[in-house]
Amino acid sequence: MPPRPLEIGPAGHAAAQTIERIRTARGYSQRQLAARVTALGRPMTFTALSRIERTVRRCDIDDLVAIAAALGTTPQALLADTRAPSEVARVGER
Repeated sequence: MPPRPLEIGPAGHAAAQTIERIRTARGYSQRQLAARVTALGRPMTFTALSRIERTVRRCDIDDLVAIAAALGTTPQALLADTRAPSEVARVGER
């Protein structure tokens, strides 16, 4: 039996949203960002980037580092929690 893919967790969802938000703020299309990532030595198609942003595909650590560099930011910035402080407090109460 093939292994079951792992579900994308909260950090993966937050990173996907942040990647898309920064990409659009920088004025890059998915195709342009994928080309920038590829130019940095991490081959990526715009389809793969689209799947990451839509949380259909997991973003592995090598992808995250390359995407951050291509966006001119840090991996930590892509992982930053984008929820409102009240939502973070509710999660801590569980």
